[in-house]
Amino acid sequence: MEKINYKKRFGQNFLQDTEVLNTIINNFEVANDGIIVEVGAGSGILTKRLLEKNIKVLSFEIDKTLAPILEKINNPKLEIVYEDFLSVNLKEYLKGYNHIYFIANIPYYISTPILQKFIESETIPDISIIMVQNELGKRLCSKPSTKEYGAITVYLNYYFDIEYLSFVDKKCFYPIPKVDSALIKFRKKQNLLYVKDFFVFRKLITDSFKFKRKNLRNNLKNYDLNIIDGILKKYSLSLNDRAEDIKYEIFVEIANKLS
Repeated sequence: MEKINYKKRFGQNFLQDTEVLNTIINNFEVANDGIIVEVGAGSGILTKRLLEKNIKVLSFEIDKTLAPILEKINNPKLEIVYEDFLSVNLKEYLKGYNHIYFIANIPYYISTPILQKFIESETIPDISIIMVQNELGKRLCSKPSTKEYGAITVYLNYYFDIEYLSFVDKKCFYPIPKVDSALIKFRKKQNLLYVKDFFVFRKLITDSFKFKRKNLRNNLKNYDLNIIDGILKKYSLSLNDRAEDIKYEIFVEIANKLS
């Protein structure tokens, strides 16, 4: 790897492990009319492998000082944008592509905002493979009635089938981060459940998990509890249960009834 002046403000920890790169590349197939969106090109080690898919690769890198390294990747299918991904107009970049594949090795603190950006722009990728902090990875893949199951789990499970691909040791990066990572795969759900009002749906989830030790009766005391209780009883649940026991489909049903 070329000498790089690593910048803490960008949370830079560059992946160096070949096996991890292989895991990413081998876990998604592409269509000819698709585009790969990479966030966090870094030194370009993953970018080069993504070009093996032989479709357009749109790579975002916030650190402009990496341009001399990245510009050495001479491939007509590669476009590098030196901007903050969270600030770009995503729809403009993705016009004309029927399939989107999102790959990212990004600072942990922006993992959720980046997925949220795709959702809000209504350009949800077919497949996303994201490197996240291992603790977050377990939370995203958790099932109801487990301690890891939380609001973010419910919200993202509405949009995606989520799979824990592999544990990634912190020694696979340079500089070495303080925590281990995980590769998480998100597959877009083909048939989303109908949600009457997404604001109500999101708020219901957030409020339900506001105090994890409290039951639904206490967390949702400002809601119509009779409506909520009626739906819960259909699934042998009650207001005395906690949010971590509720599947996302039930949250959708409750939100629609409240809307």
